[in-house]
Amino acid sequence: MSDVLKYIEKNKQRFIDELFGLIRIPSISSLPEHKNDMYRAAEYLKKSLLDAGADKAEVMETEGNPVVYAEKIIDPKLPTVLVYAHSDVMPVDPLELWHSDPFEPEIRDGKIWARGADDDKGQGFMHVKAFEYMVQSNTLPCNVKFMIEGEEEIGSPNLGKFCEQHKEMLKADVILVSDTTMIAPGKPSITTGLRGLAYWQVEVTGPNRDLHSGLFGGAVANPINILCRLIEKCTDKNNAIAIPGFYDGVKPVSYEERKLLNMRPFDKEAYKNAIGVEKLFGEMGYTTIERTGIRPSFDVCGIWGGYTGEGAKTVLPSKAYAKLSCRLVPGQNHEKIAELMEWYLQSLSPKAVKVKVVALHGGQAYVCPIDHPAYLAAEKALIQTMGVKPIPVRSGGSIPIIATFEQVLGIKSILMGFGLESDAIHSPNENYPVENFFKGIETIPLFYRYFSEITNLK
Repeated sequence: MSDVLKYIEKNKQRFIDELFGLIRIPSISSLPEHKNDMYRAAEYLKKSLLDAGADKAEVMETEGNPVVYAEKIIDPKLPTVLVYAHSDVMPVDPLELWHSDPFEPEIRDGKIWARGADDDKGQGFMHVKAFEYMVQSNTLPCNVKFMIEGEEEIGSPNLGKFCEQHKEMLKADVILVSDTTMIAPGKPSITTGLRGLAYWQVEVTGPNRDLHSGLFGGAVANPINILCRLIEKCTDKNNAIAIPGFYDGVKPVSYEERKLLNMRPFDKEAYKNAIGVEKLFGEMGYTTIERTGIRPSFDVCGIWGGYTGEGAKTVLPSKAYAKLSCRLVPGQNHEKIAELMEWYLQSLSPKAVKVKVVALHGGQAYVCPIDHPAYLAAEKALIQTMGVKPIPVRSGGSIPIIATFEQVLGIKSILMGFGLESDAIHSPNENYPVENFFKGIETIPLFYRYFSEITNLK
């Protein structure tokens, strides 16, 4: 048995008890009544990091919820790993669907059941305990910094500014994050990419009031009809996005990486059955895994206008609305894409209506090359603890703050998560396998070792 496994075995119950103490704090960032709980969670983590061996730890103010910063600098000449995590959690509604109190963690069937068990208190706390082991065993091979925020679940509105204000303090060689999932139990993966996002609301206005469709239909443009035509022209017959210039700058993915991405276990029939569809749909020339990871997408997230009540009402509506989104890939700038969408829809709009396009939200895509020292270190660590080579994964979702880190701090992030898709994050009955919690504590010190070795060789 390795030294780290002996340490885990000796301290197993204490690790769980300390994690449970953090989970019991209902740090829901989206609800103002839990503002004090955000500070309670921050103070709890500050103490945990000091107890683990940090030289200093402090709760730092932002315009919103606080950030916990801690560090242990053993030699300024050595590499530095900056650990990012978050202490806030999602609301628990609907409460009646939970099988146990969401803020009174329980272990059942080998899993921790509670809000935040996985996302991100369980995964974040692994790093605190792995750090503790390295300090106690005198095996810490590099410098370590921690940045734990309290607003990830509401979009990290103040963390970008925090990074701008504290660039010198946050200097590091890599950012290590565990806030993602593995492919399946015993099948590790490393998230190398995250898609970006652009999101709009479109308003189409025709006549100055709702009109009788019999008296005016055929003579006046119907905003809903026009809106549907505009949306239809956003994609072509191959289901690619038809907006001129949309793909400018998109970075191609190598054949080697595409091959690795498609090694991910994927049961097409099970996938279809799970979501109740007979046939999959998407851009021609790409697999489902590629469509949701390395290619942009266009979706109508909501559409409304006119009469939608019971029965019939022959109305020609004055207005129609839609919520549109595009997932973006590396090489695309969400601000430029936002402008491009507005220009495109305006250029297609007939003079019979007025079109208003408002950009509501956006974030950059992110990618970590599979030959980056951090990826190679994570790969070696996971091979050693799990016995299998991890598969690189391009996530279809977005974590905008990861791209912000690269833009503001100039540092790449490596996303080495230990969660599972079955952990029900953001949903009732969130859970996290106890085995994965301890596996993370076992693996993280190896990442530090291999990253330091690879970096020192370069």
